Amino acid sequence: MGRLDDRVILITGGSKGQGAAEARLARDEGATVIVADVDDEPGEQVAAEVGGTYLHLDVSSAASWRDAVAAAVEGHGRIDGLVNNAGIFIGERMLDGSEENFRRVIDVNQVGVYLGMREVAPVMIDNGGGSIVNISSISGMRGHPSIAYVGSKWAVRGMSKSAARELAPHGVRVNSVHPGAIETDMLLELGTSAVDRLVNQIPLRRPAQPEEVGATVMFLLSDDASYVTGAELLVDGGLIV
Repeated sequence: MGRLDDRVILITGGSKGQGAAEARLARDEGATVIVADVDDEPGEQVAAEVGGTYLHLDVSSAASWRDAVAAAVEGHGRIDGLVNNAGIFIGERMLDGSEENFRRVIDVNQVGVYLGMREVAPVMIDNGGGSIVNISSISGMRGHPSIAYVGSKWAVRGMSKSAARELAPHGVRVNSVHPGAIETDMLLELGTSAVDRLVNQIPLRRPAQPEEVGATVMFLLSDDASYVTGAELLVDGGLIV
């Protein structure tokens, strides 16, 4: 038996990297997995691999969220878990960055999480409860010059706590996960020298694999975390201890 048997789990940004790893782990735990993304071809491949469903979802669009949630409920009758994993990184500083890129990051990383919680929570309430896991970052725990990304991830941390308080009476738990250096495309795009500098600061002296973050997400989705809400879990190898 798996910890997520008979549960329907919706994972945004599920077409690759950390989201795809979470989809595979959720499948292994017995869940019915809904993979949601804007990158259709790899998303459909991941969904097929895990025996789940693929939904096209632009997390920054309220209409897209409404359509995706309606399709999920129509196809599966319920949503028991939501992983707000979709996110983008633009490493611009405040003084030389553009408003356009700032708003783009906020729309995906912050507004996307807000819309996801807003649209999925009523479904969970009707079903008697559920678990929402919002993927933030260590950038939601400390500052660095990439102002839009940092701002968005601090917002995810705060929104998670606010939603945890609001939804707890309805049996819906909300927690945030704060990864550090994870071996995904987002990390590798920083370049070899930047990655090496970062890894040298990590007490465990290595980046994490996406599955290591996914294991924490599976815990929060499951009844093993039945009394955990409003928490922020670091998965960073001790980087910001």
